[in-house]
Amino acid sequence: MFLVLTNLVLVLLFLITSSPCFAQQTGNGSVVALFAFGDSILDTGNNNNLLSGSKCNYPPYGKDFPGGRATGRWGNGRVFSEVLAEAVGVKTFLPPYLDPALPTGELPTGVCFASGGSGLDTATSSATQSIPMREQLRYFQDYIGKLKGLVGEEKANSILANSLALISAGNNDMGIGRLASGRAVIGVDGYADLLMTFATDFVTVSLNNSTHP
Repeated sequence: MFLVLTNLVLVLLFLITSSPCFAQQTGNGSVVALFAFGDSILDTGNNNNLLSGSKCNYPPYGKDFPGGRATGRWGNGRVFSEVLAEAVGVKTFLPPYLDPALPTGELPTGVCFASGGSGLDTATSSATQSIPMREQLRYFQDYIGKLKGLVGEEKANSILANSLALISAGNNDMGIGRLASGRAVIGVDGYADLLMTFATDFVTVSLNNSTHP
C-alpha cells in the first residue's frame, strides 16, 4: 500500500513540476498566469452547468467564500488552485473556463479547466459525469485561440511561456475508475503504474503539443 500511495504522490508532484512549456522563466522570476486541470481539488465551478450529479453549487458549500455563496468550488471557500495562484502573485480567484459570464480580462492571467470527479482514466469521468482530462485539454486549446485573439500571438506565447500548469488527478481513478474501467484485474499496483503512464502522456505529449502547434 505504501508503494501505491507513493506512486500517486509522484503523479501529482511530477505533473506540477515537469512540463517544459510551463516552466517558470528565470528572467524576472515571475509567473504571469496559472492553469488548473484535473479534479475537485482544483475545480472552481466548471461542473455547474453539466447534466451531472458531480457538482456542489449549493449550500453548505461556499459558506466561507466572500458573500457566503456556493460557487461550485468543492469546499467552504477558495480551493487549492486559487491559494497557489495567490501565492505566486497571479490572482486571488481563478475563474472556471466554462463560466458563461467569464470576463475576457481574466484570460491573460489564467483560468481553471478542472472538473470535480474527473481523472486520468476516461472511464472515471464517464462514471462521474465529469469533464475528461482530454476534453479539458480541448478547452485549453480553445482558450489559446481566444487568448491570441485578445492579446495577439506574440503576447499570448509569452504568457504561456511564463505560466504554471497545476494538475491534480489520481484519487478518483483509484476510487472509481479502477472498477468502472474493468481494470481491477491488473491489481492496485498495476493500475497505479498505468495512471503514471497516462499522466506522463498528458504532460509531455498532449499538453506540450497544445502550446507548440
